[in-house]
Amino acid sequence: MKLLGLIGGTSYHSTLEYYREINEKVSHSIGSSQNPELLLYSINIDVMRRQDENEINQTYLKVAQTLEQAGAEALMICANTPHMSISFVQPRIGIPFLHIADAVGVAAKNAGYKNLLLLGNKPTMTRPFLKSYLVENYDLQILIPDEENIAESHYFVSKELTQGHFTSEAIQFYMKLISTFESKVDAVILGCTELPILLKNENTRLPFLKTTDLHIQMAIDYILTET
Repeated sequence: MKLLGLIGGTSYHSTLEYYREINEKVSHSIGSSQNPELLLYSINIDVMRRQDENEINQTYLKVAQTLEQAGAEALMICANTPHMSISFVQPRIGIPFLHIADAVGVAAKNAGYKNLLLLGNKPTMTRPFLKSYLVENYDLQILIPDEENIAESHYFVSKELTQGHFTSEAIQFYMKLISTFESKVDAVILGCTELPILLKNENTRLPFLKTTDLHIQMAIDYILTET
């Protein structure tokens, strides 16, 4: 099995999902008496909350280099928003990132989806590291909410979900927002690693592309692929 380095902590709730699911699903494949070797570095989420792009980039570079030196053959960031640092970090290390947008793009193309609603915090919805990546590399059309709903979504993600609070108010907000796009898109990208946790028991007319689940499967495929 290949040795994967996980960069977590933003938030630790989503990191737990990644760690548990990767272990459980790889073990299911190779036998329950085994589990994959993983390297995990958990970052203090306050680095992201201070919103200093240089500090974020330098932090992820330091962690990526640490995991590479420890023997990781590839890296995975256990969250959506910190993918903003990959364009800075990747040229400065010698091992690849498993990019969450590639997991989403492949799934969308395989399902025949063309128009997608992207939900998450403000940087994830408005900056290019997911949106433009999907447009340029997978020829997808990405829609985002209006400014008021972007602000409210950002509040729920940053003030509630990443702190482990999954409220009925948040569920109602996202379900109502999704319903307004039913005639405009083919599916919804849940572009926050806590959104699939929040909406795990909810049903909508639009299918979900759960970035967490798709990214985790990408990790499993990588770990189990022979060199």
